[in-house]
Amino acid sequence: MDDKFIRQSVVEALDWDPAVDAANIGVAVENGVAVMSGHVATYAEKVAAVAIARRIMGVTAIADELEVYRSKPHSDAEIAARAVRILDWDVAVPPDVSVHVSKGWVTLSGEFEWDYQRRAAEADVRKLGGVVGVINAITLKPRVSPVDVARRIERALQRDASLEASRVQIDVEDGKVTLKGGVRSWRERQAAERAAWSAPGVTKVEDRLFIG
Repeated sequence: MDDKFIRQSVVEALDWDPAVDAANIGVAVENGVAVMSGHVATYAEKVAAVAIARRIMGVTAIADELEVYRSKPHSDAEIAARAVRILDWDVAVPPDVSVHVSKGWVTLSGEFEWDYQRRAAEADVRKLGGVVGVINAITLKPRVSPVDVARRIERALQRDASLEASRVQIDVEDGKVTLKGGVRSWRERQAAERAAWSAPGVTKVEDRLFIG
C-alpha cells in the first residue's frame, strides 16, 4: 500500500476523532511505519492518537515521538494523591497497588492475578491532568500450567471471528506467551494479543506475528 495514501488516511482519522486535537500532530509514513510527532495537551490524548493510527490499514508499526505539553502545572504530589484516590474508587483494581510520580511520569507497581486489572489501573491514571507518561510495572502471578494456558488461548482465538486461528502458533513457558505466524492486519494482531492476555497466569506476551 502506498505510503502517501496511508499517511492521508492517518491524518483524516486524527482530524475526524473528537478525542484528539490534530492541529499540532505531525504524521510521516515510510514503508508502512507511521512516525507521529508534535505535542498534545494530555497523556490520554497521546494514547488515543497512537491508537487511531494503529487502526489504519497499511500501518505496520508506530514510532511515537509525541510529547505532552503541560499548559497547567501540576505537582508530582498532587498527581500522586489523585492517582491513589481514583485507584481506590475502581473496584476492578486490587488495593495493593503502589504509585510513584516523578516529573509527571507515573509508575505503578504491585502484583495482580489478572491482566485486565493491570490495564484498568493504567487506564485510571493516564487520564489525570499533569500526567506525561505511565510506566506499568505491575506484575502478574502465574496460576495455571503452560498446557492449560495454551489451550485457553487457542479457544479464545477460535472464538474470535476476526481471526484465522490456524495461522497463529502459541508457545508458553513460565507464564510467557510467544505468538508466531501471520495475520492479515494490525487489528488481527491486537486481537491475538488480547486473547493471549485473557488467559490466567500470563505474565508476558511476546508478539512475533507478521502482517501479510
